[in-house]
Amino acid sequence: MSNLSRRTFIVGIAGGTGAVALAGCAASSQTAPVSSAAGESTTPSAAAREVRKMTPPRLDSAYLGKQVHCYRPMRRGAPSLTVEVDGKQVIAHNYGHGGSGWTLAPGSAAYVVDTAEQTDQVSQMPKDAPITVVGAGVIGLFTAYELVKRGYTNVTVVAEQFEGLTSHNAGGLLAPVSMDNEPEMQKIIDKIGVDAYKFYASVAKGTNPDFAKGAVIVPAYFDSREDSGLEPYVGEVMEPAKDVTLDFGNGTTRDMVVYDDGIFMDPGGMMASLRDYLESKVKFEQRKVTDFADLPSTLIFDCTGLGARELEGDSEMVSVQGHLIMLKDQVPADLQSMILVYYPKGKTASGQVVKRSFYLFPKQLPGSGPNDIGVVGGTFIEGATPETPNDEEFAIMIEGAKRFYGIN
Repeated sequence: MSNLSRRTFIVGIAGGTGAVALAGCAASSQTAPVSSAAGESTTPSAAAREVRKMTPPRLDSAYLGKQVHCYRPMRRGAPSLTVEVDGKQVIAHNYGHGGSGWTLAPGSAAYVVDTAEQTDQVSQMPKDAPITVVGAGVIGLFTAYELVKRGYTNVTVVAEQFEGLTSHNAGGLLAPVSMDNEPEMQKIIDKIGVDAYKFYASVAKGTNPDFAKGAVIVPAYFDSREDSGLEPYVGEVMEPAKDVTLDFGNGTTRDMVVYDDGIFMDPGGMMASLRDYLESKVKFEQRKVTDFADLPSTLIFDCTGLGARELEGDSEMVSVQGHLIMLKDQVPADLQSMILVYYPKGKTASGQVVKRSFYLFPKQLPGSGPNDIGVVGGTFIEGATPETPNDEEFAIMIEGAKRFYGIN
């Protein structure tokens, strides 16, 4: 089995972790939102704020659908975006993005392929040489997509499973959340995020020739600019945030900031579109890889997520459990925005530390009815596994959502 301790890293940055995007299941923080009675001023500039009326979603039990656990693959310090030579093989690592897998995937794929192409072995490799991508989540599929777009014609995606992945369960907010990047890594992450934003914006605006749907531009609301993680994007690809007051029409208001050019990615739809695009261009093979040396390819892309802990012996990889609930029988026009706020840390019934948040995105499951729209999250429980499901968090999450909106 491969082991990091006997490999020589030649290019790239390694480090660790992750916050829907999962933007994947979503993000973590310790700041609770502030509410006020309608008409009250909670900040000195409140009188100058734009007031936006917003109808809360229906959150009674009759309107709550599927409960979902997700397990974000977070790497402490930063994602592994490195390239190494192990004998005759070149192995490019692209894993550990935590809750920012969807946010970073297109830019991350381009960065790692760029890095691999800078090596002598890959720069001299013919375009029809066999390449293997290990992992079929959003990172693996975007890596395969990037290779195809660069003209590589002999790509195989190998994975233990192709459906029901964390990437399918993700919330879908484009924001660099649930990450724990070391300072030297942050500039790279910001650049990767800007590149990913450009890709999703092209899909949302209908200018991407490969994908007709999968991303939309909608307002994204946060407690503060700092909480959003989007300030490095402002002036590059996004407009500045605005200070606004949300009026829920029930006597409750919230002072927030909004990025009107936020992007919601449709995880299920985009995963299906990526698979459809790649179906005739790459090979798909379902099996578990236990050693890269067993693969015939000279160039391998390691997009294994949580699997890297076993496959690579990467002790920095950790599961970050999330909880989210799909909504049903809603009014679609009322859910055309995104909200993310952070609550203080707490403890689960099993004694695990939980970072609680409230988020709402206009997600729909494939095949669902037009009114079955919306997902509510979410939690960040580092180290939690299916053996510690922490199911009580679903009820806590809905109560937090009701408090946010002032719903009795």
